[in-house]
Amino acid sequence: MQFTYRGLKATMDRHIVTEEEIDRQLQRLQQQTPRIAPVKDRPTQLGDEVVLDYAGFCDGEQFAGGTAEKQTLVLGSGAFIPGFEEQLVDKIPGEKVTVKVTFPKEYHAPNLAGKDAEFRCVIHEIRIRSTYELDDVFAQEVGKCQTLEEMRRELGKSLQNYADQRGEMDLQDRLLRQAAETLDFTPTDAQIEAELDNQMQNLSAQLARQGLDLKMYCSFLGTTEEALRSDTRNDALAAVKMQAAIEQIVALENLEPTQEELGQAAALVARQNNLTIEQLKPYYDAEFEQALIRSILTSKVMRLIRDAADVAVV
Repeated sequence: MQFTYRGLKATMDRHIVTEEEIDRQLQRLQQQTPRIAPVKDRPTQLGDEVVLDYAGFCDGEQFAGGTAEKQTLVLGSGAFIPGFEEQLVDKIPGEKVTVKVTFPKEYHAPNLAGKDAEFRCVIHEIRIRSTYELDDVFAQEVGKCQTLEEMRRELGKSLQNYADQRGEMDLQDRLLRQAAETLDFTPTDAQIEAELDNQMQNLSAQLARQGLDLKMYCSFLGTTEEALRSDTRNDALAAVKMQAAIEQIVALENLEPTQEELGQAAALVARQNNLTIEQLKPYYDAEFEQALIRSILTSKVMRLIRDAADVAVV
């Protein structure tokens, strides 16, 4: 079979965002974004959100982990030690309050479990959280638009752009897979195992960001790590083939990254990790640069295949 990566045929189903989807997104924003209003004319009461500093002392000594500044706390939420929040009721901003509590006997810090303690607190601000109405005020304060109708239009554009980007990414992935299937290439077991290792490591990293690990994940799915790895084998095989196709196209088309593209890719990595270019420099070694080059060349290949394809948009 001849390696083919130009003139591929595919269909792209373009999802058109509906009014119902815009409504659901507005409702999600309404639920996720409470309206916070300052309270100026009364002392604190249960249900208020307060902004406070506190320092914890036990046996006359300040203890580690018991100090915070500009901490937010909803009085009555039960987020702090029993008895703490109730002692902050009927207080005013600027008032210094000494809260006296007893740590639970089963407290996670053994050096504090069952002991009496006091927290020296200063309340800076009292606020009330409420739910926005879906009106122009919501549009102005949350959507940065003048009217709710304007916010709906802008939200619709944003959702449509996102849907189009997802559709385009899916299309390019399918085209690359098509091209890879025409490449005369059989991965070795070692290549497949290496890709499996890589995919399992990526999965572990994703789970870790959610406070999970592979063992817990497999338990939820009712499977084992060995079975999960086996189920992932076809994906690993496809990934190795696709990478081989990319490398072949790079060689055939003499593709190279420019210095400008390398700079843009590094700047993107910095932004994604909330770093400046200067802060990124210590990590910019040969391995990092190779990763940037692979990313740039992959994007070039996928764009080349996409531009040369015969795509019917539905």
